[in-house]
Amino acid sequence: MSAPAPSFETLAPLEPLIDKCVHCGFCLPTCPSYLVLGQEMDSPRGRIYVMKAGVDGRTTMNAGMVGHFDTCLGCMACETACPSGVRYAPLIEETRAAIEHHHRRPLADRLFRSLLFWALPYPRRLRQLAKPLALVNLLRRFPRLLALMPLRLRNLVALAPDASRAADARDTPESTSATGATRLRVGFVTGCVQRVFFGHVNEATVRVLSAEGCEVLAPAQGCCGALALHAGRDDEARAFARELIRVFEQTPVDAVVVNAAGCGSSMKSYGDLFRNDPEWAERARTFAGRVRDVTEVLGGLGPPQAPRSRMDIRVAYHDACHLGHAQGVRQQPRDLLKTIPGVTLVPVAESDICCGSAGIFNLVQPEMAAQLGRRKASMIAEAQPDIIATTNPGCMLQIEAAFRAAGQDRPIVHVVEILDASIRGVDL
Repeated sequence: MSAPAPSFETLAPLEPLIDKCVHCGFCLPTCPSYLVLGQEMDSPRGRIYVMKAGVDGRTTMNAGMVGHFDTCLGCMACETACPSGVRYAPLIEETRAAIEHHHRRPLADRLFRSLLFWALPYPRRLRQLAKPLALVNLLRRFPRLLALMPLRLRNLVALAPDASRAADARDTPESTSATGATRLRVGFVTGCVQRVFFGHVNEATVRVLSAEGCEVLAPAQGCCGALALHAGRDDEARAFARELIRVFEQTPVDAVVVNAAGCGSSMKSYGDLFRNDPEWAERARTFAGRVRDVTEVLGGLGPPQAPRSRMDIRVAYHDACHLGHAQGVRQQPRDLLKTIPGVTLVPVAESDICCGSAGIFNLVQPEMAAQLGRRKASMIAEAQPDIIATTNPGCMLQIEAAFRAAGQDRPIVHVVEILDASIRGVDL
């Protein structure tokens, strides 16, 4: 065997994971990039082949090869489908880190990605962008003007969250008491985009947890590093992760609760992120072991203690990939919705296929993401729901944008928002 190509050296320790792939092809029909592009090299099997070639020293990093990894959404549907138990997540994340360290992207791409990471992980900066974002929201009313814009800029306008939400968002209280006897003491990860543009989801999360007997602690905190990790910015992700771990090490809780699937997936993988760091490896594994999605926590409490008001609605539940595939949490959200009298869950075709959001994927790969968004919106529309529920802010923005592009106004909410409305006896 030849020595690994310098750009693939960091993958060499993961060769046993690479070798678990027997190239059976079960991943192909579940892979969104393969479904859209139909190219072997844009499938998990094809990408693993390239990883192996790099580790064996048979290839070097180049723009064409990088393009095949850029088309990966990191949805982990391949892990769900794989009969050999290949762990694709650490492979794609390490490969993306190698790309960011060793491959020089075109200037425009570098600047665009730098702008995204200057803003997205920092709530204060996002709040400062809220006022100009209001003008961006207005641009949607002028399709002819939008058509003159470059694709990426046009896509940013289409996906931009409602700026008014930032003005309404309030900081989560540092401590919220449980209603009645305390069943659990939890720490709450308030997020970045979630905190600024989905503050109403955070408020609903805290109310539902409290109503179900959880004391909720939300210490001052920063980004969890999820977006950086998914984009190959591993050093940046580790810096964010260290700070978050420190914060919750000083907050004695039974579990660390998160209501954004992408964040939860990344935090549960902190053990992989710090596997080569003797000082932080054990601390990261300990923290990761306490992380739970809010639907996991609520589902694990046993029978609900808070009464539910009847809601006669048809709900289409969209499995966020980083909850369903990456974390294996599928039944809990559905079971929670079924605790509400009158709720009917309607099945959605291709529920395992990504909506196209995938961290910053829909920002850096707008055409492919839009195609997946249209596909997802079409499948949801066929189910004829009154409302759409999911568990990730990126999915909410992506699906909302897809329906808006189709000239439809479909309400999409977080699962906890429906639970909160039922518990309080109010309309959504």
